[in-house]
Amino acid sequence: MSPIPASSHPRWLRLTHWLNALAVLVMVTSGWRIYNASPLYDFSFPKGITLGGWLGGALQWHFAAMWFLAINGLVYLIINLASGRLSRRFFPVSPKGVLQDLWAALRGRLGHADLSHYNQVQRLAYLFVMLDITLLVVSGLVLWKSVQFPLLRELLGGYEAARHVHFIAMALLVAFVAVHLVMVALVPKTLLAMIIGRKEPV
Repeated sequence: MSPIPASSHPRWLRLTHWLNALAVLVMVTSGWRIYNASPLYDFSFPKGITLGGWLGGALQWHFAAMWFLAINGLVYLIINLASGRLSRRFFPVSPKGVLQDLWAALRGRLGHADLSHYNQVQRLAYLFVMLDITLLVVSGLVLWKSVQFPLLRELLGGYEAARHVHFIAMALLVAFVAVHLVMVALVPKTLLAMIIGRKEPV
């Protein structure tokens, strides 16, 4: 009997992936406009790459995208947990395995034939971005409703510390996206798989 084909990127995964990408784009660009209104550091972002036009407009975009990202991310996490996909695709992860796969990637010897299998560098990166987005949402809640979330505020070291945490988490997310786009350019079939899915034998 021939193997049953199964999509390495099922429809729900592709949908939540692209919705997350849209939410992140809106949050980051509107967040840059909000940051410009009260910079933490000695620079500001060019107005042309920000969203909202003015502080009030940027805040509206940012809050809308925040809830969108939080709900869509929660759906993604619940399905991953309920289906067992989280443990199958993202674990195990070990320092030795990450270093081995990273060294193989740097030498161009890391295979990409089976898109249903994540190497340990990918696993670590995806687990990191899940935690990073969670930190963005938590620190964002502190910045938005500091009085209503005193425990979260204290855990993050206070309101001003939460601003730094939020900015650094945003910068790390942007760095992840940049690396992710480079990897997609190097292995373009991964983009096709995330758009239309790909059949793999199981």
